[in-house]
Amino acid sequence: MSAANTDGRPRIIVWVILACGVVGALHLGKVAIATPMLQADLHLGLDEVGWLTGLFAGLGLLCGAPAGAVAAAFGGRSTLLLALGVMVLAGAGGTLMPSYPSLLATRFLEGLGFMLVIVAGPAILERVTTGTERDVAFGLWSCFMPCGMALAMLAGPVFQTWQSFWWASSALAVASVGAVACWVPRGASPNTFTLKAMWADIRQLLCSRGAVLLAAGFALYSLVFFALFSFLPVLLMERMDVSYRSAGVLSALASAINASGNLAAGYLIARGAGRVHLVVIASTAMGFSGVGIFLGGLPGPVTFLLCLFFSAIGGMIPATLLASAPLVARKSVLVPIAVGLLMQGSNLGQMLGSVAVGSVTAAFGWEMASAVVAMATMATGVVAFLLRPALRHPQRI
Repeated sequence: MSAANTDGRPRIIVWVILACGVVGALHLGKVAIATPMLQADLHLGLDEVGWLTGLFAGLGLLCGAPAGAVAAAFGGRSTLLLALGVMVLAGAGGTLMPSYPSLLATRFLEGLGFMLVIVAGPAILERVTTGTERDVAFGLWSCFMPCGMALAMLAGPVFQTWQSFWWASSALAVASVGAVACWVPRGASPNTFTLKAMWADIRQLLCSRGAVLLAAGFALYSLVFFALFSFLPVLLMERMDVSYRSAGVLSALASAINASGNLAAGYLIARGAGRVHLVVIASTAMGFSGVGIFLGGLPGPVTFLLCLFFSAIGGMIPATLLASAPLVARKSVLVPIAVGLLMQGSNLGQMLGSVAVGSVTAAFGWEMASAVVAMATMATGVVAFLLRPALRHPQRI
């Protein structure tokens, strides 16, 4: 039993780790809501602002598994403290050197910190929780992205300048460092295995059927999710005839409700629900609701209700896939690498979803985006069925 379990702190640790993930997602989402302020102050074009956000997706696509290897080598707690420290310095640096090149450089550092946060968090949860408690913890952890993005959307308009927003996000990262230092116990030394043995385990994990299918499932989910959410404010303004600010608030609500699906999946898995069935049901529901949204013909309020349902039911998929990562890793120390591989799939899907729907919509209109959603959700169901053997007979050491 871990030290965390003997002194009665595992629940507090889970909430601390979740808070760190939310802070990381806030750093990711702050550019989107601060775009008008960045354009006015630094005279940036939308293409330049796009790079400030796109860096995160690019880093996630390239560095997911390598970031997981860092967490496996140095331990989750040390990696998380390093990640938060990098985000503090990068956020402060961006405000002290207010120019586009320096902002781009500091966003690169924030992206590295973000990647380390999202692989270190599950590594710690794997260490301090067991059994059904672990399933619930991973369900909670999967809420970090929608909660952090929604927080960024809601908090951004409160600040008069983008610099003050950056300072506030850095302050939250500082508070997170203090919480981790106080509440998260040190684990056993990660240097109990040789580099050669670890590399062999990593290669076996990256080539395993289960890990690859989990990453593919996450890529397909992200493709479907961002097929809608990359363009949701524009879609709502067209279908509901609402203002830009109102579209932002409605989009934040739709993003935040994704967490309800995350929590539901953690609850159901902890009580024995089949993981494959959850993914199939959720992907099917996302497919039907997504087709209804993009095809149009429905009243504006009904379209928005479908967006809420799409987000909520879809949240069951990432929670289920993340909770399954420990099942495909042969050793506990390899869990962050498995999570990193999932994040690479997630970022690939994010990029493909935005590009595919943007291209199809520009050429044929919103209606054809429904075909992209339908094909991707059907593929997600197929991947779930292919995952069944790996999840039924996990190989753990």
